[in-house]
Amino acid sequence: MAQRVLVLGGDGYLGWPTAMAFSRAGHRVAVVDNFAKRQWELELGVRPLFAIPTLHERIRAWREVAENEIELFVGDLTDYAFVESVIDDFRPDTVVHYGEQPSAPYSMIDARHAAYTQANNVVGTLNLLFAMRDVSPETHLVKLGTMGEYGTPDIDIEEGYLTVDHNGRRHTFLYPKTPGSIYHLSKVHDSHNIHFATRIWSLRATDLHQGVVYGVETDETALDPRLATSFHYDEVFGTALNRFCAEAAVDFPLTVYGKGGQTRGYLNIRDTIQCVQLAAAHPAEAGELRVYNQFTEQFTVLELARRVKAAGEHLGWSVAMDHTSNPRKEAEEHYYNAVHSKLLELGLRPHLLSEELIDTMLLKIAEERERIDRSVFVQHVRWVPKALEAVGPGRATNRASSRA
Repeated sequence: MAQRVLVLGGDGYLGWPTAMAFSRAGHRVAVVDNFAKRQWELELGVRPLFAIPTLHERIRAWREVAENEIELFVGDLTDYAFVESVIDDFRPDTVVHYGEQPSAPYSMIDARHAAYTQANNVVGTLNLLFAMRDVSPETHLVKLGTMGEYGTPDIDIEEGYLTVDHNGRRHTFLYPKTPGSIYHLSKVHDSHNIHFATRIWSLRATDLHQGVVYGVETDETALDPRLATSFHYDEVFGTALNRFCAEAAVDFPLTVYGKGGQTRGYLNIRDTIQCVQLAAAHPAEAGELRVYNQFTEQFTVLELARRVKAAGEHLGWSVAMDHTSNPRKEAEEHYYNAVHSKLLELGLRPHLLSEELIDTMLLKIAEERERIDRSVFVQHVRWVPKALEAVGPGRATNRASSRA
Protein backbone atom coordinates (compact mmCIF):
# COMPACT_ATOMS: atom_id res chain seq x y z
CA MET A 1 0.00 0.00 0.00
CA ALA A 2 1.14 3.53 -0.71
CA GLN A 3 2.61 5.35 2.27
CA ARG A 4 3.58 8.86 3.20
CA VAL A 5 7.37 8.57 3.54
CA LEU A 6 9.45 11.35 5.07
CA VAL A 7 13.19 11.10 4.37
CA LEU A 8 15.43 13.09 6.74
CA GLY A 9 18.76 14.00 5.19
CA GLY A 10 17.27 13.89 1.71
CA ASP A 11 20.22 15.68 0.08
CA GLY A 12 22.73 13.01 1.07
CA TYR A 13 24.50 9.99 -0.43
CA LEU A 14 21.79 7.63 0.85
CA GLY A 15 18.89 10.01 1.44
CA TRP A 16 18.45 11.21 -2.14
CA PRO A 17 18.44 7.74 -3.78
CA THR A 18 16.09 6.50 -1.05
CA ALA A 19 13.64 9.32 -1.70
CA MET A 20 13.61 8.61 -5.43
CA ALA A 21 13.16 4.87 -4.88
CA PHE A 22 10.10 5.37 -2.65
CA SER A 23 8.68 7.95 -5.05
CA ARG A 24 9.15 5.64 -8.04
CA ALA A 25 7.41 2.86 -6.11
CA GLY A 26 4.27 5.00 -5.84
CA HIS A 27 4.59 6.47 -2.35
CA ARG A 28 4.08 10.10 -1.44
CA VAL A 29 7.55 11.32 -0.49
CA ALA A 30 8.92 14.40 1.25
CA VAL A 31 12.53 15.16 2.14
CA VAL A 32 14.06 17.29 4.88
CA ASP A 33 17.53 18.84 4.80
CA ASN A 34 19.38 21.90 6.04
CA PHE A 35 22.28 21.41 3.55
CA ALA A 36 24.83 21.17 6.36
CA LYS A 37 26.76 18.46 4.49
CA ARG A 38 27.50 20.92 1.71
CA GLN A 39 28.91 23.31 4.32
CA TRP A 40 31.11 20.58 5.83
CA GLU A 41 32.47 19.87 2.35
CA LEU A 42 33.37 23.54 1.90
CA GLU A 43 34.96 23.62 5.34
CA LEU A 44 37.25 20.67 4.54
CA GLY A 45 37.89 21.53 0.91
CA VAL A 46 36.34 18.34 -0.49
CA ARG A 47 33.59 17.72 -3.03
CA PRO A 48 31.63 14.73 -4.36
CA LEU A 49 32.99 12.92 -7.38
CA PHE A 50 30.02 13.91 -9.53
CA ALA A 51 28.80 17.47 -9.89
CA ILE A 52 25.68 17.58 -7.73
CA PRO A 53 22.93 20.10 -8.49
CA THR A 54 21.08 21.74 -5.62
CA LEU A 55 18.35 19.67 -4.01
CA HIS A 56 15.74 22.00 -5.51
CA GLU A 57 17.20 21.34 -8.98
CA ARG A 58 17.31 17.60 -8.41
CA ILE A 59 13.67 17.57 -7.34
CA ARG A 60 12.75 19.46 -10.51
CA ALA A 61 14.80 16.99 -12.57
CA TRP A 62 13.02 14.09 -10.87
CA ARG A 63 9.68 15.66 -11.79
CA GLU A 64 10.79 15.79 -15.44
CA VAL A 65 12.35 12.32 -15.58
CA ALA A 66 9.91 10.30 -13.48
CA GLU A 67 6.85 12.55 -13.63
CA ASN A 68 6.63 12.23 -9.86
CA GLU A 69 6.73 14.81 -7.10
CA ILE A 70 9.03 14.92 -4.10
CA GLU A 71 8.12 17.53 -1.51
CA LEU A 72 10.80 19.54 0.30
CA PHE A 73 11.07 20.93 3.82
CA VAL A 74 14.19 23.02 4.51
CA GLY A 75 15.22 23.25 8.14
CA ASP A 76 17.30 21.92 11.02
CA LEU A 77 16.37 18.86 13.07
CA THR A 78 17.85 20.47 16.19
CA ASP A 79 15.01 23.04 15.98
CA TYR A 80 12.10 21.32 17.73
CA ALA A 81 9.46 23.72 16.42
CA PHE A 82 10.54 22.95 12.85
CA VAL A 83 10.52 19.18 13.40
CA GLU A 84 7.09 19.24 15.02
CA SER A 85 5.67 21.38 12.21
CA VAL A 86 6.95 18.97 9.55
CA ILE A 87 5.51 15.92 11.32
CA ASP A 88 2.22 17.73 11.85
CA ASP A 89 2.03 18.95 8.25
CA PHE A 90 3.09 15.78 6.43
CA ARG A 91 1.78 13.12 8.89
CA PRO A 92 4.19 10.43 7.71
CA ASP A 93 3.48 6.72 7.92
CA THR A 94 7.23 6.14 7.87
CA VAL A 95 10.15 8.42 8.73
CA VAL A 96 13.48 7.33 7.25
CA HIS A 97 16.13 9.04 9.36
CA TYR A 98 19.48 9.71 7.67
CA GLY A 99 19.65 13.29 8.91
CA GLU A 100 22.90 13.19 10.90
CA GLN A 101 26.58 14.02 10.63
CA PRO A 102 27.73 10.71 9.08
CA SER A 103 31.53 10.66 9.40
CA ALA A 104 33.71 9.12 12.11
CA PRO A 105 36.81 11.11 11.03
CA TYR A 106 34.86 14.39 11.03
CA SER A 107 33.81 13.74 14.62
CA MET A 108 37.43 13.16 15.67
CA ILE A 109 38.99 16.33 14.22
CA ASP A 110 38.85 18.20 17.53
CA ALA A 111 36.57 19.08 20.46
CA ARG A 112 34.41 21.41 18.39
CA HIS A 113 33.67 18.80 15.73
CA ALA A 114 33.05 16.14 18.39
CA ALA A 115 30.60 18.34 20.30
CA TYR A 116 28.86 19.36 17.09
CA THR A 117 28.44 15.73 16.04
CA GLN A 118 26.99 14.74 19.40
CA ALA A 119 24.63 17.73 19.61
CA ASN A 120 23.50 17.54 15.99
CA ASN A 121 22.86 13.81 15.96
CA VAL A 122 21.47 13.20 19.43
CA VAL A 123 19.33 16.33 19.74
CA GLY A 124 17.90 15.90 16.23
CA THR A 125 16.80 12.36 17.01
CA LEU A 126 15.37 13.36 20.38
CA ASN A 127 13.36 16.13 18.75
CA LEU A 128 12.00 13.64 16.24
CA LEU A 129 10.98 11.20 18.97
CA PHE A 130 9.15 13.90 20.93
CA ALA A 131 7.40 15.14 17.80
CA MET A 132 6.27 11.62 16.96
CA ARG A 133 5.03 11.11 20.51
CA ASP A 134 3.01 14.31 20.60
CA VAL A 135 1.80 14.60 17.00
CA SER A 136 1.96 11.26 15.19
CA PRO A 137 2.48 8.28 17.55
CA GLU A 138 1.51 5.74 14.86
CA THR A 139 4.44 6.79 12.64
CA HIS A 140 7.09 4.10 12.14
CA LEU A 141 10.67 5.32 12.54
CA VAL A 142 13.27 3.64 10.32
CA LYS A 143 16.56 4.91 11.75
CA LEU A 144 19.96 4.44 10.16
CA GLY A 145 22.30 3.21 12.86
CA THR A 146 25.67 1.60 12.30
CA MET A 147 27.45 -1.69 12.92
CA GLY A 148 30.18 0.49 14.41
CA GLU A 149 28.05 0.80 17.55
CA TYR A 150 29.05 -2.75 18.48
CA GLY A 151 32.78 -2.33 18.03
CA THR A 152 34.71 -5.58 17.63
CA PRO A 153 33.79 -7.77 20.63
CA ASP A 154 35.44 -11.17 21.02
CA ILE A 155 32.06 -12.89 20.80
CA ASP A 156 29.43 -13.18 18.07
CA ILE A 157 27.42 -10.01 17.41
CA GLU A 158 23.70 -10.71 17.59
CA GLU A 159 21.01 -8.58 15.93
CA GLY A 160 20.53 -5.86 18.50
CA TYR A 161 19.91 -7.86 21.66
CA LEU A 162 21.78 -10.24 23.94
CA THR A 163 20.20 -12.63 26.43
CA VAL A 164 22.29 -12.97 29.60
CA ASP A 165 22.11 -15.71 32.23
CA HIS A 166 23.47 -14.37 35.51
CA ASN A 167 23.27 -15.89 39.00
CA GLY A 168 20.40 -18.12 37.99
CA ARG A 169 18.33 -15.41 36.34
CA ARG A 170 17.91 -14.40 32.71
CA HIS A 171 17.34 -11.04 31.03
CA THR A 172 17.54 -9.73 27.45
CA PHE A 173 19.42 -6.45 26.99
CA LEU A 174 20.33 -4.24 24.07
CA TYR A 175 23.60 -5.74 22.87
CA PRO A 176 26.52 -4.04 24.71
CA LYS A 177 28.09 -1.28 22.64
CA THR A 178 31.80 -0.42 22.32
CA PRO A 179 31.91 2.37 19.72
CA GLY A 180 35.22 3.44 18.21
CA SER A 181 34.61 7.15 17.54
CA ILE A 182 32.57 10.10 18.76
CA TYR A 183 30.33 9.66 15.72
CA HIS A 184 29.66 6.02 16.55
CA LEU A 185 29.06 7.01 20.15
CA SER A 186 26.36 9.45 19.01
CA LYS A 187 24.65 6.54 17.26
CA VAL A 188 24.75 4.54 20.50
CA HIS A 189 23.02 7.42 22.29
CA ASP A 190 20.41 7.43 19.52
CA SER A 191 19.79 3.71 19.94
CA HIS A 192 19.26 4.05 23.69
CA ASN A 193 16.99 7.06 23.24
CA ILE A 194 14.91 5.22 20.65
CA HIS A 195 14.73 2.16 22.92
CA PHE A 196 13.48 4.42 25.71
CA ALA A 197 10.84 5.99 23.45
CA THR A 198 9.47 2.63 22.35
CA ARG A 199 9.38 1.26 25.93
CA ILE A 200 7.94 4.34 27.63
CA TRP A 201 5.83 5.97 24.91
CA SER A 202 4.93 2.87 22.86
CA LEU A 203 6.43 4.30 19.68
CA ARG A 204 7.41 1.93 16.89
CA ALA A 205 10.93 1.87 15.45
CA THR A 206 13.41 -0.14 13.40
CA ASP A 207 17.10 0.56 14.01
CA LEU A 208 19.16 -0.47 10.98
CA HIS A 209 22.72 -1.14 12.12
CA GLN A 210 24.29 -0.63 8.73
CA GLY A 211 27.69 -1.78 7.60
CA VAL A 212 30.01 0.19 5.35
CA VAL A 213 28.27 1.25 2.13
CA TYR A 214 29.87 1.27 -1.30
CA GLY A 215 28.62 1.99 -4.78
CA VAL A 216 28.36 4.74 -7.37
CA GLU A 217 24.73 4.61 -8.41
CA THR A 218 21.27 3.12 -7.96
CA ASP A 219 18.52 2.35 -10.46
CA GLU A 220 17.14 5.85 -10.00
CA THR A 221 20.38 7.86 -10.06
CA ALA A 222 21.29 6.12 -13.33
CA LEU A 223 18.24 7.57 -15.06
CA ASP A 224 19.76 11.04 -15.58
CA PRO A 225 23.10 12.71 -14.68
CA ARG A 226 21.18 15.39 -12.76
CA LEU A 227 19.98 12.69 -10.35
CA ALA A 228 23.47 11.54 -9.29
CA THR A 229 24.12 11.06 -5.61
CA SER A 230 26.99 12.56 -3.60
CA PHE A 231 29.66 9.87 -3.91
CA HIS A 232 32.69 10.78 -1.76
CA TYR A 233 36.21 9.38 -2.02
CA ASP A 234 38.12 11.57 0.47
CA GLU A 235 39.43 10.32 3.83
CA VAL A 236 36.74 12.04 5.89
CA PHE A 237 33.51 11.24 4.03
CA GLY A 238 34.58 8.46 1.63
CA THR A 239 34.19 4.85 2.77
CA ALA A 240 36.99 2.33 2.22
CA LEU A 241 35.98 0.68 -1.05
CA ASN A 242 34.80 3.93 -2.62
CA ARG A 243 38.13 5.54 -1.71
CA PHE A 244 40.17 2.62 -3.05
CA CYS A 245 38.34 2.73 -6.39
CA ALA A 246 38.98 6.45 -6.77
CA GLU A 247 42.65 5.99 -5.86
CA ALA A 248 43.01 3.23 -8.43
CA ALA A 249 41.43 5.44 -11.10
CA VAL A 250 44.19 8.06 -10.75
CA ASP A 251 47.12 5.69 -10.12
CA PHE A 252 47.37 6.60 -6.43
CA PRO A 253 48.52 3.78 -4.11
CA LEU A 254 45.57 2.28 -2.23
CA THR A 255 45.71 3.62 1.34
CA VAL A 256 45.45 0.48 3.50
CA TYR A 257 45.46 1.43 7.18
CA GLY A 258 48.11 -0.55 9.05
CA LYS A 259 48.06 -4.29 8.41
CA GLY A 260 44.58 -4.07 6.89
CA GLY A 261 43.12 -6.80 9.08
CA GLN A 262 40.18 -4.66 10.25
CA THR A 263 37.03 -6.68 9.46
CA ARG A 264 33.66 -5.04 8.89
CA GLY A 265 30.32 -5.73 7.25
CA TYR A 266 29.76 -4.18 3.80
CA LEU A 267 26.82 -3.67 1.45
CA ASN A 268 26.03 -2.13 -1.89
CA ILE A 269 24.12 1.15 -1.91
CA ARG A 270 21.37 -0.60 -3.88
CA ASP A 271 20.94 -2.96 -0.94
CA THR A 272 20.67 -0.05 1.47
CA ILE A 273 17.63 1.07 -0.52
CA GLN A 274 16.23 -2.48 -0.49
CA CYS A 275 16.67 -2.81 3.28
CA VAL A 276 14.97 0.48 4.05
CA GLN A 277 12.06 -0.37 1.77
CA LEU A 278 11.68 -3.78 3.42
CA ALA A 279 11.72 -2.22 6.88
CA ALA A 280 9.07 0.31 5.84
CA ALA A 281 6.88 -2.38 4.29
CA HIS A 282 7.00 -4.46 7.50
CA PRO A 283 6.64 -1.90 10.31
CA ALA A 284 7.42 -2.57 13.95
CA GLU A 285 4.57 -2.96 16.40
CA ALA A 286 3.68 -0.23 18.89
CA GLY A 287 6.20 -0.40 21.73
CA GLU A 288 8.70 -2.40 19.67
CA LEU A 289 12.28 -1.55 18.74
CA ARG A 290 13.55 -3.95 16.10
CA VAL A 291 17.26 -4.01 15.33
CA TYR A 292 18.48 -5.37 12.02
CA ASN A 293 22.16 -5.80 11.20
CA GLN A 294 22.21 -4.35 7.70
CA PHE A 295 25.08 -5.74 5.64
CA THR A 296 25.57 -8.55 3.16
CA GLU A 297 29.25 -9.59 3.36
CA GLN A 298 32.26 -9.29 5.66
CA PHE A 299 35.71 -8.28 4.43
CA THR A 300 38.99 -7.11 5.83
CA VAL A 301 40.31 -3.80 4.51
CA LEU A 302 43.20 -5.68 2.90
CA GLU A 303 40.78 -8.04 1.11
CA LEU A 304 38.97 -5.03 -0.36
CA ALA A 305 42.23 -3.48 -1.51
CA ARG A 306 43.32 -6.73 -3.15
CA ARG A 307 39.98 -7.00 -4.96
CA VAL A 308 40.29 -3.45 -6.29
CA LYS A 309 43.87 -4.11 -7.35
CA ALA A 310 42.83 -7.28 -9.21
CA ALA A 311 39.91 -5.53 -10.90
CA GLY A 312 42.09 -2.58 -11.92
CA GLU A 313 44.73 -4.86 -13.37
CA HIS A 314 41.98 -6.72 -15.25
CA LEU A 315 41.24 -3.36 -16.93
CA GLY A 316 44.92 -2.93 -17.77
CA TRP A 317 45.66 -0.43 -15.02
CA SER A 318 48.70 -0.43 -12.76
CA VAL A 319 47.45 -0.48 -9.15
CA ALA A 320 49.77 -0.25 -6.15
CA MET A 321 49.00 -0.64 -2.43
CA ASP A 322 50.52 1.30 0.45
CA HIS A 323 50.22 0.14 4.06
CA THR A 324 49.98 3.56 5.67
CA SER A 325 50.02 4.48 9.35
CA ASN A 326 46.59 3.79 10.82
CA PRO A 327 45.08 7.13 11.97
CA ARG A 328 42.43 5.30 14.00
CA LYS A 329 42.74 3.58 17.36
CA GLU A 330 41.37 0.13 16.54
CA ALA A 331 42.32 -3.53 16.56
CA GLU A 332 43.80 -4.47 13.21
CA GLU A 333 43.45 -8.20 13.84
CA HIS A 334 40.35 -9.38 15.67
CA TYR A 335 37.43 -11.78 15.78
CA TYR A 336 34.35 -10.60 13.91
CA ASN A 337 31.20 -12.63 13.33
CA ALA A 338 27.94 -10.71 13.11
CA VAL A 339 24.50 -12.23 12.60
CA HIS A 340 22.55 -10.63 9.73
CA SER A 341 19.61 -12.88 8.92
CA LYS A 342 16.48 -10.81 9.60
CA LEU A 343 16.53 -8.69 6.44
CA LEU A 344 17.28 -11.78 4.36
CA GLU A 345 14.19 -13.39 5.91
CA LEU A 346 12.16 -10.33 4.85
CA GLY A 347 13.26 -10.83 1.25
CA LEU A 348 16.56 -8.98 0.76
CA ARG A 349 18.27 -10.04 -2.46
CA PRO A 350 21.89 -8.96 -2.07
CA HIS A 351 24.12 -7.45 -4.74
CA LEU A 352 27.35 -9.18 -3.77
CA LEU A 353 30.79 -7.73 -4.41
CA SER A 354 32.06 -9.32 -7.62
CA GLU A 355 34.98 -8.38 -9.87
CA GLU A 356 32.43 -7.36 -12.49
CA LEU A 357 30.80 -4.96 -10.04
CA ILE A 358 34.16 -3.44 -9.08
CA ASP A 359 35.03 -3.14 -12.79
CA THR A 360 31.81 -1.21 -13.33
CA MET A 361 32.57 1.09 -10.40
CA LEU A 362 36.11 1.71 -11.63
CA LEU A 363 34.98 2.57 -15.15
CA LYS A 364 32.26 4.91 -13.88
CA ILE A 365 34.71 6.66 -11.57
CA ALA A 366 37.34 6.86 -14.32
CA GLU A 367 34.92 8.91 -16.42
CA GLU A 368 35.34 11.67 -13.79
CA ARG A 369 39.12 11.38 -13.31
CA GLU A 370 39.65 15.09 -13.86
CA ARG A 371 37.46 15.87 -10.82
CA ILE A 372 39.45 13.65 -8.44
CA ASP A 373 41.60 15.64 -6.03
CA ARG A 374 44.51 13.41 -4.95
CA SER A 375 45.28 15.66 -1.97
CA VAL A 376 42.13 14.62 -0.07
CA PHE A 377 42.88 10.89 0.07
CA VAL A 378 44.91 11.58 3.23
CA GLN A 379 43.74 14.41 5.48
CA HIS A 380 45.62 13.53 8.69
CA VAL A 381 42.66 13.19 11.05
CA ARG A 382 44.03 11.13 13.93
CA TRP A 383 42.10 9.44 16.74
CA VAL A 384 45.00 10.02 19.14
CA PRO A 385 47.28 13.05 18.73
CA LYS A 386 50.93 12.18 18.16
CA ALA A 387 51.94 14.07 21.31
CA LEU A 388 49.61 11.91 23.39
CA GLU A 389 50.85 8.74 21.70
CA ALA A 390 54.41 9.70 22.61
CA VAL A 391 53.49 10.24 26.26
CA GLY A 392 51.62 6.96 26.60
CA PRO A 393 48.26 6.30 28.30
CA GLY A 394 49.50 6.04 31.89
CA ARG A 395 51.55 9.25 31.88
CA ALA A 396 48.83 11.07 29.95
CA THR A 397 46.36 10.23 32.73
CA ASN A 398 48.78 11.49 35.36
CA ARG A 399 49.30 14.76 33.48
CA ALA A 400 45.55 15.30 33.18
CA SER A 401 45.09 14.60 36.89
CA SER A 402 47.77 17.08 37.87
CA ARG A 403 46.14 19.81 35.79
CA ALA A 404 42.77 19.11 37.45
